[in-house]
Amino acid sequence: MSHRVITLVLVARWEPNASGRLREAALDLYTERGYEQTTVGDIAERAGLTARTFFRYFADKREVLFARGDELQHAVRAAAVEAPEGMPTMRVVAAVLDVIAELVGRDRDHSRRRQAVIDATPELQERELIKLARLSAVLREGLRERGVPDPEAGLAAETGIAIFRVAFERWITAPDERELIDVMREATARLETLVAPR
Repeated sequence: MSHRVITLVLVARWEPNASGRLREAALDLYTERGYEQTTVGDIAERAGLTARTFFRYFADKREVLFARGDELQHAVRAAAVEAPEGMPTMRVVAAVLDVIAELVGRDRDHSRRRQAVIDATPELQERELIKLARLSAVLREGLRERGVPDPEAGLAAETGIAIFRVAFERWITAPDERELIDVMREATARLETLVAPR
């Protein structure tokens, strides 16, 4: 076995769940000290890792809070494309929202803490808007693959992301313990009532 292979094996052995440890360390430090007062070195030290290891997983300290963005985008596209043929467009969007809720709604306390950090930091708010715009674009692309034309695909995608944003905010601030998927479905139903012919 070469020296390089041995080194890689040792790194893997001594850095279990490095990405998860870095994410948790970052959120803890951002909550305790503030985002701007926390360095990559601080995060790595809290996680028991090195700054070099940090940059293997994340481009910068902002991305630690958006680490699952790619996973979410893949899930959104797959849910849109794989929905049953002939399903009405907004029903497809509702199915996509269920998938988002399952991924995002696993840990309310974590989501609350993360959002508090974002809300307190303009730089992170800007990054969040970029990520949401990308998620909307991915959903639009998935709908277009189903044959939904523009502007309908764009309108449906933007509507879906708007529902997600409203439902997510209600979920993390609500005193009850409802699941995100239930809050999302309620928001969807309210929108349907709002736009229904009178």
